[in-house]
Amino acid sequence: MTGLAGSDDIGDYLVSARSLDEYRAMFALTDDDLLGRVLDCPGGASSFTAAACSRGARAVAVDPVYITRPRRLEERLTAELERGQAWAAANADRYAWDFFGDPAGHARHRADSAALFARDRRVQPERYVAAALPALPFADRSFDLVLSSHLLFTYADRLDAAFHVAALREMARVSRAGVRIYPLVDQAGRAQPRLVAHLVDRLTGAGLQAHEGPVGYGFQRGARTMLEVSV
Repeated sequence: MTGLAGSDDIGDYLVSARSLDEYRAMFALTDDDLLGRVLDCPGGASSFTAAACSRGARAVAVDPVYITRPRRLEERLTAELERGQAWAAANADRYAWDFFGDPAGHARHRADSAALFARDRRVQPERYVAAALPALPFADRSFDLVLSSHLLFTYADRLDAAFHVAALREMARVSRAGVRIYPLVDQAGRAQPRLVAHLVDRLTGAGLQAHEGPVGYGFQRGARTMLEVSV
């Protein structure tokens, strides 16, 4: 689901397809969290928006990759799924399999999520907004909750601390209640404690409250916490 900010070239993206069940686990989501208006930022090919809306939520996904026409994005997604499945199977020791069971279960989960995303985007295109952090095309306090996975921290080698601060402040701007970020490790699984501490300090200085908390999910080994920002 991860899109690199600020580009409309699909080649710059790693597009993955996570599900509502994964989001529940990654972000410790309750049923009450899904009652309001929720923003998935960046949404990538996640089926979260489709599944959450089918359960009564008012969910929207935003990602620069949505500038791409559906057929082209779906072709790219098929290739990404095949590559991701091969990587996960060949590097199974890098992951914890309690959520998916095994690489085959992971592959099925991702394929089902990708299919649901593709169908929903074709039928409900208004749910999928083409835009990039750190500038979102939404009014202040447009959403009750903002969720962001596998962009911040994941790409800490490409997105500097200033970008992280700007992105978090922008997501907080469009939220009434708060923002949840997962995971807090980079692509290689390395923890980012100095970056977390820096962000907490900068956000506190901006009048926001931020803290790290545990979650019951960790496909990437060591990725068992999220950053929660309250507004």
